[in-house]
Parts: sequence; structure tokens; C-alpha cells
Amino acid sequence: MRRFGKLCAYCSRDVLRQVRRSHRETGTEDAEIERLTGGTPRLTYDAIVAHPHLREATSVYVDRFLAVYDEEPFLVRLLIEAGRHSIVQLVMMLEAAYEPGRRETWPTLGRVKDMMAAFGLASGRHVDELIGRLCEVGFLELRPSEHDRRSKILKGTERLWTHDREWLAAHFAPLAICYPQHDYGAVERRDPQFQLKFRRATMPFAALGAKLLHSVPDMLMFFEHAGGFMIVAALFQAAFATGEPSHAAVPYNDVGERFGLSRTHVRRLLGVAEEAGLVKLHARGGHRVEILPRLWASHDRGISCGMYFHDMIYVQAVKRPALPGAIPAVEDADAGPPPTGRAHLRRVK
Repeated sequence: MRRFGKLCAYCSRDVLRQVRRSHRETGTEDAEIERLTGGTPRLTYDAIVAHPHLREATSVYVDRFLAVYDEEPFLVRLLIEAGRHSIVQLVMMLEAAYEPGRRETWPTLGRVKDMMAAFGLASGRHVDELIGRLCEVGFLELRPSEHDRRSKILKGTERLWTHDREWLAAHFAPLAICYPQHDYGAVERRDPQFQLKFRRATMPFAALGAKLLHSVPDMLMFFEHAGGFMIVAALFQAAFATGEPSHAAVPYNDVGERFGLSRTHVRRLLGVAEEAGLVKLHARGGHRVEILPRLWASHDRGISCGMYFHDMIYVQAVKRPALPGAIPAVEDADAGPPPTGRAHLRRVK
């Protein structure tokens, strides 16, 4: 870990400059944050990105995040892409905040389209395609409203809510490493009632989340390709495993097999990363990839954005009173397991 510490010190000055530039460029000034939180957040962006245990936290996060998907290559192709990921997150937020008596809270297809367009994440036509696919494979449902049959309400299935609990636990793991004095137990226990409170508390922060996502364009570049973030996560995992921060081996065939991606897709994405100045490919087939300081710095910014964002919402969720009932989505007993296998992987575009 010493080598990683030296690299962190090497990058820290550049990282902090970029963090401050991101605040200015995305409009995430203190006034906006304080309006959303009702005060000063207990963690600061600058402190997280400069935290002495950030490298250790990154290693834990990469392992936990990959573990959520390692046995489910179908989920990689289905969810690890900016448009699909944003839609499922948005539907859960809207569903958690849904009040049947208040039409403006209804999680309708039109509302999702409007919000995705406002955040610059997808066009209306693209949203139709993505939601259609997510409904087809059993992660979302689109049903007529009981109060107005002309309106269709989007719901996440229990399959999606269960996956989300694992996803949240992985994303809070680095916070638990850097800030053990704070209790993140409700997420770590996969508490369904707290999950609902957390997703409901996230709703007012949705625009901020979109800004933070766009504030790290290098990471967004990976996230805009199917399975792209899995590839960069595997790259960092390989570097941590060998203790060598600058070089890693991610054979294209192995990575493709692991995540249900084609060898060509992996090669092309790393080629794009090389053109962007994030990595340097020294051998054929991904057997020696140099991780350049810019990629480390961008990943530090990305994980710090996530930690900052999630801690703010966790604090807000803890303040909320207990909600009656359970997770709104109910698993259909006859639905069967999610589609798997390479035949279905080829169908996910």
C-alpha cells in the first residue's frame, strides 16, 4: 500500500484543483448543498478526496462493487451503462416518494422522460427503449394507475429492490473505512425499510447527483459504454492485487468472459481510454496496461463524489420518521428467475 500512498501524494494537488474546478463548473456551490441538507454537510468533498485512507477505501470498494456483479454477467450488460443505471435509480426514487393522492408525485413514464432529459442523460425515445428492455427482463413494471387508467405508473420489482440493497452496501463500504465513527449499519444490514427511506430522501438530490456524475468526465466516459465501469474496476482491482499502482494485467478474453462482454468491446474501450490519456497499452491482449496518473486522479474524484453524495443522503434518511408498510414492489411468485446465459446477453444492447 506504500506505493499507492506515494501515488496518492503525487496526484493530490492536481486532484484538489480539479475538485474545486468541478464545484465552479457544475454549480455545486455551498449554498445549493446547504439548501438541500438544511445546514453544512458533516463531510466535505475536499476532505474525502484528500483522506489518508482513500486508497484503502478504494480497494475495498472495487472488490465489493465487482462482487455484486461477478456472478451475474447479465446484470453487467443490463445495468452498468449510464442510461439504464440512471433510469432504475430514478424509478426507485420516484416510487419511494409516491403518494397516490398527489398526482405530481406519480412515477409516470412521462415524468421519467422529462427528468432524464433535464439531467442530460437520455432522450425520450431512448428512455422508451431502455424502459421497454428493463420491463421485458423483469426489473421494472409499467401498469395503469388505479386512480387514472390513462396514466401508466412505473414500479421497480422486488428483484430490482433486492439488487439495490447489495449495490448500496458496496457503495457505503468506502465510507465505513474512512469514517468508522459514523454508523452506516442500516445499509450494511440491507434493511428494506431504511432502503425505502434512503431512496425517498434521495429525490431532492437527484439534480445534484446528475451534476456530480457529469463533473468527472473521464469516469463518465467508461460509464457511457455497456459494462465500461466494470472494465476500469477490474483494472484497478488487478493493480491492487499486485501492489503495483502503475501497471496491471487485464487480458481481454478473461475480462470479457468474466462480465459477459466481447473481447473486441474490451479492447476498443481500453483503446479509447488510451487515446484520452488515461492508460497506456504496452502489450497485446491487455496483458500489460499502464494506469496513468490522470486515471487515478479521476477515479479519486469519482469515488469521492459518490461518498460525499451518499453520506449527505444517509444523514437525511436517518432524520426521517419510520415509514409504514414494506418495499412497494412485490415479487410475482410465478415470475421465475431472471434471464441468464449468453443468448440473453446478446440481446441486451
